[in-house]
Amino acid sequence: MTYKRSAGLLLFRRTDGSGAEPGVEVLLGHMGGPLWSGRIAGDWAIPKGEYGPEETPRDAARREFTEEIGLPPPEGEYLPLGEVRLSSGKLVTIWAVEADLDPALMVPGTFTLEWPPHSGNVQEFPELDRVAWCTPEMAQSMLIPAQLPFLERLLVLLKA
Repeated sequence: MTYKRSAGLLLFRRTDGSGAEPGVEVLLGHMGGPLWSGRIAGDWAIPKGEYGPEETPRDAARREFTEEIGLPPPEGEYLPLGEVRLSSGKLVTIWAVEADLDPALMVPGTFTLEWPPHSGNVQEFPELDRVAWCTPEMAQSMLIPAQLPFLERLLVLLKA
């Protein structure tokens, strides 16, 4: 059986922090469309998307960033955060990259969906309806649970 593959970029930026050590924030996107409207906890994600065998995971991560955020992927050192296999079997690969981005500049990519279901009415919705910088504590409650290992790996990497 062949499973789908997905790749993405987890942007992070260093902050002054509120404690003795400098802090960090990560950029997360809120999933767009009617199913996620009005929800907050567990409905934010690392910008990512599927790719096929003709594309490398890193190239796919960069392309998907542009498709979902509407901005070019950041330059800089790409830190591999590894892979996670979802319960669906999909294999997700994520890289972290240090960069700053103004969420107001986002121009989201879109998808079409029949909504309401079985209505015959096809509408266009943003893949991500907004992005925001989050502290790790905020991100732990906002991020979809399957992507939490990537946040944890980034924090370990930044402490090393």
